Amino acid sequence: MDNELFEYSAIVDREPIRWPDGARVAFYVGLNIEHYRVDRPSTSIFAGTAGQVPDPLNYGWRDYGPRVGFWRILESLDRHGIRASALLNSDVVERYPRIIEAGRQRDWAWLAHGRNNSVLQAEIPAADERAYLEEVLGTIERGTGKRPRGWMGPALSESFRTPQLLRELGVDYVLDWTNDDQPYPLRVPGLFSVPYSVELNDNTLFLGTGLTGPEFVRIVRDQLDRLWAESEAGGRVLALALHPFVTGQAFRARYLDEALAHIVEHPGVWVTTSDEIAAHYAATRTGDGVRSRSR
Repeated sequence: MDNELFEYSAIVDREPIRWPDGARVAFYVGLNIEHYRVDRPSTSIFAGTAGQVPDPLNYGWRDYGPRVGFWRILESLDRHGIRASALLNSDVVERYPRIIEAGRQRDWAWLAHGRNNSVLQAEIPAADERAYLEEVLGTIERGTGKRPRGWMGPALSESFRTPQLLRELGVDYVLDWTNDDQPYPLRVPGLFSVPYSVELNDNTLFLGTGLTGPEFVRIVRDQLDRLWAESEAGGRVLALALHPFVTGQAFRARYLDEALAHIVEHPGVWVTTSDEIAAHYAATRTGDGVRSRSR
């Protein structure tokens, strides 16, 4: 079937995006704060027991995130003055209120990330999806004091109905479509896509490729260097996706610090949140954003 969710747009044909204060790269940390059901298989480090219920090996590995790993990453973010864009399962509000308290104290951006990470958005029955989204958004608003402006589905999942429903419920942007280095409009009026990454993502890098800490730092540097070079033609977005049960492991802490230090100390980097990137893009976007070309 044809893709009716968004249009094709070559990045070389767009009007340049200009970030505040002359910055060339907008940087945000997408911090996945998730709850996993103990009675359902999910993201695993060892496939041999992944189908068991309960699965102490894999569930315990995931549960390290809210118990320990989150707090280690929090120290690093604080050290570098970074406000997280929290990709929040609404179940976290009830189950881990101490995490919500920490984020509220730091004025984080709160994005809805489904109810939990054991049920994907496309698995929600069509007749129930609007009520499900209303419940997720409402729970996060009550817990954090802020209505989420952004959405990322569990495992970046959506149904074909999701974008329209999200917009009707007041959501401005989604992170699910990881196909660009700039924000762009979706075909639902008023809804935008903001860049997220499944490659510059600790889950993919450390677990999918067996990356070492020093290699992680090099990759982050390489990403910034290339985006910086290309940003002369228009601003770019650098999104760094983190999971507390992955980067929150003790032996990776120093490498996260090194990567974050390189980014925040780099000239011309706007250290911000996905909320602020979406708001700036929406406020400054003109027309269809396509640069006119000579014939």
